[in-house]
This record gives sequence, C-alpha cells and structure tokens, in this order.
Amino acid sequence: MRFRDRRQAGRELAGRLRERQDAGDLPDLLVLALPRGGVAVAAEVAEALGAPLDVLVVRKIGAPRHEEYGVGAMADDGVPVFDEDALRGLGLTRDDLAPVVERERTELVRRERLYRPDRPAPDPRGRTVVVVDDGLATGSTARAALRALRARDPARLVLAVPVASPEGAAALRPETDDLIALHEPAAFMAVGQWYDEFDQLTDEEVLEALRVRRR
Repeated sequence: MRFRDRRQAGRELAGRLRERQDAGDLPDLLVLALPRGGVAVAAEVAEALGAPLDVLVVRKIGAPRHEEYGVGAMADDGVPVFDEDALRGLGLTRDDLAPVVERERTELVRRERLYRPDRPAPDPRGRTVVVVDDGLATGSTARAALRALRARDPARLVLAVPVASPEGAAALRPETDDLIALHEPAAFMAVGQWYDEFDQLTDEEVLEALRVRRR
C-alpha cells in the first residue's frame, strides 16, 4: 500500500484508468494536474493514456498561524471554497481569512502566469476531464478544483488519486462523476506517509514535466 515515489504512483493509477479507457468510459480525454505534487503523478497518467496534460492551479487556504491546516481552497476562478465545519471548529469567520485569501490569490496568479505564460487554459466543455493529485486528505483543494471545472460544463468529471482518506473520498464523491483512489487506508494521517519519497516539487520540475508532455 506504499509507493516508492509519485512517478510509480502515477503508473499504477494509469493502469486503473486504462481499464476505464478500454471500456469506453473516458472519451475525448483531458488530464489536469493539481500542482505541484499532482503533476508528477498526472504526467505518467497522461503518457499512458495518450491524453493531453495541463494544470489547474489551486491554492489551499490555511488557518491563521497554522497554515498547514486547510480550511478552504481557491481554484483559478478566484472563488474561495471554505470548509464550514472547520471554520466553526476553529471559531473563524470568512472575514478573518481575508488576508490569507488575498495572499493565496496573488500566488495563484503568479503560478498561472508561470505555468501557462503564452496560451489560454484548455477548454473542458464537453470533454472527459480527469483531475489528478498525489493524494487526498481533507479534500479542500480538490473540492475547489472540481467546482471550478463543473461550472465549465465538462461531459464527465473524474477525480483520480493514488491514495485517499476514507473521509475525504466520501466527502468528494458527490462532487464527481467518478472518484478513483487506489487505496483508502483506514489509518490515514497524511498523504506523505504513503510514499517513500515525497519531496516537494519545484516550479522548474513542474515546467519540465509539462514541456515533455507537450512535445
């Protein structure tokens, strides 16, 4: 139930998705990675399925003074999606998070310009879109991505990850047409615990993966 690294996880995930593709469930396919970690996984998926690869930039909105604890996220549409239960549990309001939202919006725009400097985002309308990340914990970032994409009228919206918390997967299944997780371990604490190598990808590594797939 462990992966050596994101590339191995991507190859295993691609095998599961290939079964769907062979059954005719993934026509007119577009693979969108959630950077940065999801890009290494998605590159393997796109290569195996012969599909175009691009990114959907999403930024986590962290709790003040505890930024690793996500209480929401924001995709490239710039609309924050909050975990209302998390806000209530921490005694926070949306107004409390306004400075965090603005900071993450600025970083989102920076990454959009870096990863896609001279071309528009791909149009998902009428296509099968597979959103890929390296794992799913609370699901806040993936939820923002899925909702932003749903508004753009894809024919089918699929979320695919190597590993997911059972709670995160259950929360996001209503947001998708299909959710594929190779493993949903009960003893889930963090995505990184299921990888032997889980170093953060750099912007340069993301750009190289995208360049290779677009050649």
